[in-house]
Amino acid sequence: MTLSLIYFLYSVLLGAALALSSPFWLYQALRHGKYRTGLAARMGQVPAHLSSLAGSARVIWVHAVSVGEVLAVSGLVEHIRRNLPECRVLVSTTTDTGQELARKRFGEENVFYFPLDFASAIRPYLQLLKPELIILAETEFWPNFLRLAHASGARIAVVNGRISDRSWPRYRRFRWALRKMLAQVDLFLAQTEEDRARLLSIGADAARVEVTGNLKFDISSPAPPPVLESLRRAFAVEKAHPVLVCGSTVDDEEPVLLKAFENVRVEHPRAVMILAPRHPERFNAVANLLQQLGMPFTRRSLWAGEPLAGGVFLVDTIGELAALYGLADLAFVGGSLFPRGGHNIIEPARHGVAIVVGPHTENFRDIVTLFQRRDAVRVAGLSDLPLTFMHLLAHDAERRALGQRAADTVHSQMGATDRTIAALQTLLAENGVGPVATAQAAHTD
Repeated sequence: MTLSLIYFLYSVLLGAALALSSPFWLYQALRHGKYRTGLAARMGQVPAHLSSLAGSARVIWVHAVSVGEVLAVSGLVEHIRRNLPECRVLVSTTTDTGQELARKRFGEENVFYFPLDFASAIRPYLQLLKPELIILAETEFWPNFLRLAHASGARIAVVNGRISDRSWPRYRRFRWALRKMLAQVDLFLAQTEEDRARLLSIGADAARVEVTGNLKFDISSPAPPPVLESLRRAFAVEKAHPVLVCGSTVDDEEPVLLKAFENVRVEHPRAVMILAPRHPERFNAVANLLQQLGMPFTRRSLWAGEPLAGGVFLVDTIGELAALYGLADLAFVGGSLFPRGGHNIIEPARHGVAIVVGPHTENFRDIVTLFQRRDAVRVAGLSDLPLTFMHLLAHDAERRALGQRAADTVHSQMGATDRTIAALQTLLAENGVGPVATAQAAHTD
């Protein structure tokens, strides 16, 4: 089977898949408001704020799927901007939450939605922007995009590269096709040696794969939102203690966590749970659940200083969770009680907070394994989660030592941004772009 036929069949199958799944996308758009924003841009209509760029700047295109990837590449983007002022760094995202955060971090004029993987949607962007370098965060292997970007003359780098446990078997089954597709990538910068081995196993050229570490360890803390100090004062006045922050929770986790919180309140009547669901479309559902359970709660968006001790503070806003972890005596990171892959534990660790996760952390296996080796995280299942909370809240010295080891672990892993920038210098130089000065240390920005 020729390569051109493979791409043709892929495009046909992708189109058929979108057509067959269109009722789902329509439901999500009507019910939750998802995917409506930026639809024209995804289909290949270049936004007006990018059209003005035609031929006016040398472009570096960074693609970050969602919030986690946007945060991970933030230091990289800032270093490139600072050291290559003649280049315009543009950032694309796939999700609405990623788009919102990217606009706040990089400016609305520099952010847009990533096009669907059809030639008709991709070509307008490549023809207008003429990017000299395309940086893909983690593993965004879109066949048509890689083919057309490579043909346009752009250099392509994958940074913070990882192959998840879920994706690896599927990739290996299609190794025969992936090898040719991955040949269009000039440089893979993997998070770990295991990720490097997995990239090689699916057909990446060993000469193009390096290990530079995980950029997420270098994420600088954002400026604290005003609500942080307001909450800190309120907790002090009310003597609200302890504070349990449950972040990035997903469907089915909240009932378990709220039951555990009821146990905590027996011993600590003035305890507070800060509960931050992962997906904005679930804010109302979680509020309804709290109401049904008769649990006292206040929505962040409506809070006007009312007492919080003994209840739940429902975070129904975006972008504040990272700072709110700093209020915690104990943190639980969601997506991990059931098989959802888990979420990033670095944010609470950076604050030196003791962390508990469930047993399902496959998407962050390397980070969680590292923390486990250093006794810097606790893993608890459905049955022992309440007892784990109660034990850590009853033993202050053990809890604080656990949090300190978490902070020390984060500090020990910093430096991936420096290594990534150094590895990108060659690609930039090959396209005639001046070298990017290596950062002294990402966390000193």
